[in-house]
Formats: sequence, C-alpha cells, structure tokens
Amino acid sequence: MAVILVADDDGHIREVVRFALEKDGHRVVEAADGVAALRACAEHPIDLVVLDIVMPELDGIGVCRKLRERGAMPILFLSSRDEELDRILGLEMGADDYVTKPFSPRELAARVKALLRRASAPPEATDQPLRRGDLVLDLQRHTCHWRAREVLLTVTEFALLRSLMGHVDKVYSRAELVDHAYGLGHAITDRTIDSHVRRIRRKLADAGGDPIETVHGVGYRLRST
Repeated sequence: MAVILVADDDGHIREVVRFALEKDGHRVVEAADGVAALRACAEHPIDLVVLDIVMPELDGIGVCRKLRERGAMPILFLSSRDEELDRILGLEMGADDYVTKPFSPRELAARVKALLRRASAPPEATDQPLRRGDLVLDLQRHTCHWRAREVLLTVTEFALLRSLMGHVDKVYSRAELVDHAYGLGHAITDRTIDSHVRRIRRKLADAGGDPIETVHGVGYRLRST
C-alpha cells in the first residue's frame, strides 16, 4: 500500500481519484490547493503525488518545482486538453507523467501503479555501477554521476537514462524508450519523451557533460565517451 497525495481544487475530481486509488489498496491524502499540498507532503510520508496544474494559492507547476528541490518523489500531473503548454512545462519542471482531463480512472490507476513500480523496483542483481565513460549510474543506490558530480534524476529520467546506457551508440526510437521506461501498452507521446530527454541533457550539461545525441527522425543514442 502506498500513501498518495491527490491535490486538486475540484472536490469531485478528488473523490473520483480517491475511489480509483483506494480500490487498488492505496491510502489517499487530499489537498484542495497548492499550499495545502506542500503542507501535506511535510506532514505525511507521501509516496507519490497526483497534482492538478491549475489550483489556487499555488499552482501545480509551483508545487512541482518545490517538491523537486526536496527529492525525486514520483509526480503525476492532471491537466486539461487545452493546456498543452502547461503539460510540457510540467514535464520540464520534473513531473514523471501526466493524465489528461477528462480521464479514465482505470488509466490513472494504471499510470500510478507503473510509477510506483519503477520507484520501488529492486536494484538489479549487480554490485557494479553501470559505467559509460564519465557517466556512472549506480543501480543499487539509484544515483547518477558525471565524473565526480551527482546528477539528481526523477524516477522516469533514471529509467530513460538506464535504457540509453544499455547499448552505447545504439539508436533508440521514442517508442522503445516508452516501453523501457513506462512498460508496454502506455500511450506516451513523442513530445513527452522529448521533454524528459531534454531535461536529462540539461542536468548532465550542468554537471559538465552532454553524451546524449538526437538522431533526427529516429530517436536518441548515448555516444561513447
């Protein structure tokens, strides 16, 4: 059972999400605005946040930004169909996934399950970090370093980078990256993958490296360094 924060100013939406998640055995904490959401995260051992973008007091983008300053807790955004720019901005700020309103409670529960599975996945059966030149991914500790500098990644970013590091110089299509990071059967757009990869590259660049290359019209690869 996970403890999940549902932050949305619409009480009906919170009720629908609560029902879907409690049906899967999770415990739900609710917040009606962004300030209450941050307070709930401070008061409860939250495992995952379902976060509306448009909220009073502090919007979802602002909440996501502050939560990312604290760590890599999985964050799933709820957004309306006409908020494409906000959805992309949310991913740029570090959200792991999003579900568009109106949404299927079953789909939302499946996305939450996938995020929790990635966040709690046991480390791979190896004591040796995955090394590709100056890039080091410690699968046991779930950490990433470029040379001596730690690079803080979200759950989804870590999974995507792990996929790219599987085979240096292999070009991964966006569809392949979706399957590796989200699992089979998830309808994730190319634009979402692009946002995640762009954020990974920015973080690596801030640490002094840029080993990921865009292969236009195909996907991405990790260059040998």
